[in-house]
Amino acid sequence: MADIGVDIGICSMQTHYTVQPVELARWAEAEGFDSVFFGEHSHLPAKRETRFLLEGAEMPDYFREISDPIVCMTAAAAVTERLKVGTSVCLVPERHPITLAKTVSCVDLVAQGRLVLGIGAGWNAEELRDHGVEHRDRWKVTRERVLAMRQIWDNDIAEFHGEFVNFDPLYCAPKPVQPGGPPVLIGAAATERIARHILEYCDGWLPMDGQNDLELGMANIRAEADRVGRPVTDLDFTVITGYQLAGVDGSARRIGELAGMGFNRILLLLAPSDTETQWAELRRFAELLRAAG
Repeated sequence: MADIGVDIGICSMQTHYTVQPVELARWAEAEGFDSVFFGEHSHLPAKRETRFLLEGAEMPDYFREISDPIVCMTAAAAVTERLKVGTSVCLVPERHPITLAKTVSCVDLVAQGRLVLGIGAGWNAEELRDHGVEHRDRWKVTRERVLAMRQIWDNDIAEFHGEFVNFDPLYCAPKPVQPGGPPVLIGAAATERIARHILEYCDGWLPMDGQNDLELGMANIRAEADRVGRPVTDLDFTVITGYQLAGVDGSARRIGELAGMGFNRILLLLAPSDTETQWAELRRFAELLRAAG
């Protein structure tokens, strides 16, 4: 595989039995990877009616064991110098916007501007409800919380008044190292509605290969960018591939296809498993990275 001109990183669904963030981050930076991203689920309700995202598939047990991505990012950033750290994704409706704004700022400070904030609105209705958010409101809540965080990141004295977020003038520091805050990427199928969200208050798209119609999503985002007059070149297009439950294997051929669609960063999914199995998979990732140039 010739040089395809994209950055390649790793997406880890971190648990207590996987390769831990410090060791993973040091190895990834030494091998030349662009980034390491970490997923999130705060918990898994014991009683659940919501169907799993993938039709006909059972929810993997590791969904009840995922480590906190903010802690993982901080650990990874603290032991590296060039590696970007990110969330894939941070479930915004499950976090208070003032606290999340400060936490993200602090991680960006530790990382010295290497943080990428992938966000989502969640899909598990029972999980969202445990956080006080109804499934039908999740994207409205996400929008207001991100806009409120941007007010905090951009202003010495911030204020926000909306339907779901409401606070009077306040101080909240430190500010992120990256002016205006880190890049915020939406992890969801880019329907026309989600494309509007991306162009209004975010900086790019972070879909899952095999789970989303990538070409349609790209078309919707480009159409919305044209409509609002925002250059598509300003956006970050990152994709996660290698999700075997979705029927994609993260092969060299698939990496080339994703680059051809316009993605500038490709994350190889490191599925939770024992460390021996994960190291074998990481060595395969390193071979793919070298082949990509």
